[in-house]
Amino acid sequence: MGKPYVSLAVQLLICCALMMPVSAQSVAAAPSPSSPAPATRNFTWDVEYIMWAPDCHQSVMIGINGEFPGPTISANAGDLIRVEVTNSLHTEGVVIHWHGIRQIGTPWADGTASISQCPINSGERFTYEFIADKPGTFFYHGHFGMQRAAGLYGSLIVNGTEQQPEPFAAEYDGELNMLLSDWYHENVYAQAAGLDGKDKHWEWVGEPQTILINGRGQFGCSLGITGDRRACDRRKRDALCKEGDKSERCELIRRSECGPFCERSQCSPVVFDVDPGKTYRLRIASTTSLSALNVQVQGHKLTVVEADGNFVAPFDVDDIDIYSGETYSVLLTTDQRASSSSYWISVGVRGRRPKTPPALAILNYTNSKPGRSSWPASVPPATPAWDNVTRSKEFTYRIKARDGTPTPAAAAVDRRITMLNTQDWVQGHVKWAINHVTLSLPATPYLGAYFYGIEDIAFDSSGESPDGYDRRYDIKKPPGAQAPAARVPTTASDRVFRIAHGAVVDVVLQNANALEEDVSESHPWHLHGHDFWVLGYGDGVYDHARDSRKLDTATPPLRNTVVLFPHGWTVLRFVADNPGVWAFHCHIEPHLHLGMGVIFAEGMEKLRELNVPREAITCGEAKTASLSLAPAVAPSRP
Repeated sequence: MGKPYVSLAVQLLICCALMMPVSAQSVAAAPSPSSPAPATRNFTWDVEYIMWAPDCHQSVMIGINGEFPGPTISANAGDLIRVEVTNSLHTEGVVIHWHGIRQIGTPWADGTASISQCPINSGERFTYEFIADKPGTFFYHGHFGMQRAAGLYGSLIVNGTEQQPEPFAAEYDGELNMLLSDWYHENVYAQAAGLDGKDKHWEWVGEPQTILINGRGQFGCSLGITGDRRACDRRKRDALCKEGDKSERCELIRRSECGPFCERSQCSPVVFDVDPGKTYRLRIASTTSLSALNVQVQGHKLTVVEADGNFVAPFDVDDIDIYSGETYSVLLTTDQRASSSSYWISVGVRGRRPKTPPALAILNYTNSKPGRSSWPASVPPATPAWDNVTRSKEFTYRIKARDGTPTPAAAAVDRRITMLNTQDWVQGHVKWAINHVTLSLPATPYLGAYFYGIEDIAFDSSGESPDGYDRRYDIKKPPGAQAPAARVPTTASDRVFRIAHGAVVDVVLQNANALEEDVSESHPWHLHGHDFWVLGYGDGVYDHARDSRKLDTATPPLRNTVVLFPHGWTVLRFVADNPGVWAFHCHIEPHLHLGMGVIFAEGMEKLRELNVPREAITCGEAKTASLSLAPAVAPSRP
């Protein structure tokens, strides 16, 4: 696959500038209020299988340019980001989704297989080109199969400019970047096989073995409970080995399995060096496959200022909850007493019974006395109770828009879609479903099908996905325990929601019971191509006549990911002003794999006005439809 074309409007934004990469763990100076003109940021990536030991246990995983996590992209708002991706995976396709980038005018660059583009085949190359349209904390990840859980992700940071300033930019002296993820020792292909298993062969993925901070963790070794850090190491002598030494000790060192304190270990502790008396912007992004997390910095207050690339009214907390797909910026002031030189950063599991130990990093003050250990002397802070949902709600409900944030459209809502989240059996397979329909993606990308006018043969376009459910359904009961009149069989479908350009859409997410009695999970829902207003949350069944009066249309935060709490509801609103085909789905990787998502085909009447590159969408039925076939000419005589 070759390079997609760039529209004239995009071309006018491009000028030359130097690239400014930022290390995933380095402290960066706050951006200058005077910023250069929009530039082109060029990256060349080779996506390949690598052997890596992210938690001191070596595994095969997916890396970029031989590294994990992938390179951090740093740009200024308005820059053109150009990433040439070569797929060096031997057995599978690949796509990259730029999480939180709205892809205005470039829906084919969204990086969703079977939705916005064809997978990049093994050995082929594709170039993503898109505008970093606003400042904020973002990330990227694979969106084909379960490749995100295989390690295909990295940070994407967009700095503010004079044209798009960040209102809190003058309040901090430097930046810290923290990318959170969870890690399984069982590879994603085995995980997917278990999820796809039929009847008694179905297997849940279980809980992850390790929580990673910037791609590093320690399996079977808690940094916070050992009196001697060498107790975590599996080596017995120095980590240096002579060339050709094939002893067991040196094999451990070669594989980075010797422990977190081996020289150049891939699982070494993450240490953030900070100066005392300064304020830092701590950017936090979660690309977890399953886990909801809690983050706290020992002895320090956190001031929340950004969520999902949008400014929020600042508020102080001791810790934050973060769900898969969410990003935050918090301000942290290094105002602790000089006698303590370092503090724990603790990251623990929320919302699920934790079988995964908390992850730990270190905030290290640079005023530590010579010869003193930089290791925190105290015990790491305890993770909040995993099942205290009330505490999670209290944090979430405090997030409000900062003054100056656009408010919901004053015009009347054009469409209201209610989505009931259920779990059920479908022909012997466990599936998640929306209004009793589990998502099954077609071979032909929806964007290509609409662009070439072949939707009738590419997927089921005979009708739309259901925009509601039978209110007799009891959300507190599993499907099998429903009254006969409320029982609706779950089916698989690749239908979409067709939404007119410019329509104002309200979505009511309604959570229900799973297959087991008294089990309802939290789900972080992510919308591609848009930010949306979070109008409100509630418990039980949403009743519009009663609950619409509780919705906040004055200070609702803009987000791209929102949590749906157990047995509750969440209401959001967006304006369909970005023509394209966009996924809206639970960001928990196995839940999406099991069909928990829907598709919005938005503004298809405007699609022909976009310069959609042929190579992005010509696979499946579109590959044949896009060819100009003619009888072959007989070869001339030799």
